[in-house]
Amino acid sequence: MIIFAGRSNVGKSTLIFRLTGKWVKRGKRPGVTRKPTEVNWRGKTIVDLPGFGFMSGVPRKVQERVKDEIVHFIEDNADEIELAVLVVDGKAAPEIIERWEKRGEIPIDVEFYQFLRELGIPTIVAVNKLDKIKNLGRTINFLAEKFGVPYSEIDETFVPISAKFGKNLDKLRLLMEKKMREKKPSRKSEDLKDDVGDGLLDAVEG
Repeated sequence: MIIFAGRSNVGKSTLIFRLTGKWVKRGKRPGVTRKPTEVNWRGKTIVDLPGFGFMSGVPRKVQERVKDEIVHFIEDNADEIELAVLVVDGKAAPEIIERWEKRGEIPIDVEFYQFLRELGIPTIVAVNKLDKIKNLGRTINFLAEKFGVPYSEIDETFVPISAKFGKNLDKLRLLMEKKMREKKPSRKSEDLKDDVGDGLLDAVEG
């Protein structure tokens, strides 16, 4: 199983279509995808998870319920998940992260990446909207610092792409294949499953 996760409206569904040629429910309005959507690709189950974080026009209770379901879906299926692709908006993410930090909070994109890694799920960060990023190198280095990714692992973790225009998807495919060939790290402990998602369940506003 390969999961695609990320904030609402960052291009997860479009990216899946570009990679697989399979349509999943998608749209410009945040919150269109409310339940995990599955498609089959090369003998793999591809899961498009609902977007997390703030959704304009969506009641807070619904946002919280969606987040709760995402966390529990990942926890319940962690042993079956071979790879996670965390999609971030390369243009907006730095500003959003800085805004959260100014409030003294852990940015939800950062916390979600840590959540996936603590569960032992190999994770790639697809930095989408490449065409709108003014300084790509600075953006990638900023994200690596905030996500806690060592400089030596940046190329194995971050892939700048444009889902809309289909740019750099070959590099993403190659890294996905490489990650899936590598041995998945073991879970740290069974108790981790009960605790690791707690903080994510509390954070909704973006």
